[in-house]
Amino acid sequence: MQPLRGVTVVSLEQAIAAPYASRHLADLGARVIKVERPGVGDFARAYDSRVHGLSSHFVWVNRNKESLTLDIKDARGMAVLRRLIDDADVFIQNLAPGAAKRAGLGADQLREANPRLIVCDISGYGSPGPYETSKAYDLMVQSEAGLLSVTGTADDMAKVGISVSDIAAGMYAYSSILAALLERGRTGEGTHIDVSMLESTVEWMGFPMYYAYDGAEPPPRAGAAHATIYPYGPFTAGDGKVVMMAIQNEREWRLFCERFLGRPELADHPDYATNADRNAHREALGAVIAKRFSELTSTEATDRLSAIPVANAHVNSVADVWEHPQLAARGRWHEVGTPAGPVRSLTLPGLTTPEPRMDPVPELGQHTRAILGELGMTEADIDELVAEGVA
Repeated sequence: MQPLRGVTVVSLEQAIAAPYASRHLADLGARVIKVERPGVGDFARAYDSRVHGLSSHFVWVNRNKESLTLDIKDARGMAVLRRLIDDADVFIQNLAPGAAKRAGLGADQLREANPRLIVCDISGYGSPGPYETSKAYDLMVQSEAGLLSVTGTADDMAKVGISVSDIAAGMYAYSSILAALLERGRTGEGTHIDVSMLESTVEWMGFPMYYAYDGAEPPPRAGAAHATIYPYGPFTAGDGKVVMMAIQNEREWRLFCERFLGRPELADHPDYATNADRNAHREALGAVIAKRFSELTSTEATDRLSAIPVANAHVNSVADVWEHPQLAARGRWHEVGTPAGPVRSLTLPGLTTPEPRMDPVPELGQHTRAILGELGMTEADIDELVAEGVA
């Protein structure tokens, strides 16, 4: 299923947020032309060298794209970019705050020449506002959005272990672009989409923000446990392995007391009768549950929890996830080419086609000559731009 075949996306992108959005569009069949700086490229190419010498971040978010190198500070490079945008369906950019507009790439300027164009600006904090020009790396936004205040242990806050604010912004850009394409199909008009990492992350903070509504106490940092639902989190079995488990309703709680703890009377104990009660008395209840887990191996514990059934899970390492039996059974792993050879790659969630689009991760400038040729430039013209560092 490639419903975006025929859609052309020009993306002046770097790092994660914009490349993540454009990769999802590419996975659905869109032609994505990734514009990079000559000789250097997207700085995410140099984050590390963990994938056969390539950057883990870059390999993750850049399959199915074409790489075009352009120096847009040179008038000739900007002229090429404008020609591409004038014929495109979507333009995405996540340059430094205000840089696109100063370069003549503001939404109003671009849509004047191409009214059908969908322009998606991705930034840290959005515009206008007092934070408009602030640098906004993922950790900064997690901090500003209050995410760090609810993540970690009682003693120490912790950042989320993935670039969650970048990912959130990328996903809202992706879904907003899809919505804009649908709207354009009805009206014939493009639009301007303005996605900020801060707003995207704060949207995901809905539970703790409403939990602390109108000055109420916020949920405490609870490590790997749930901050306000109990029991919900890690317990150590007798063999030293950690088992994750979760009680979500009173029926599960009653069955858990009867069939796992062997203490049916606890289900109606006034300290534990509701989730609010259990949460308020989690230290005492935790000791009871921990003792029962210590009497069982992790396999015995998960077997008993599953038989009730009560939700439980392994605490997998990253290496375990590569070999996860559920992903294998559903055929989610495919192979994608890279400049360093083929690597495994997870197909886009939701797609069930047996042959998803898995075009290679491009080398820097790999498609420059082909794209410039499509614009009618001669080999001599292209050679000149390349020799002078414009392309």
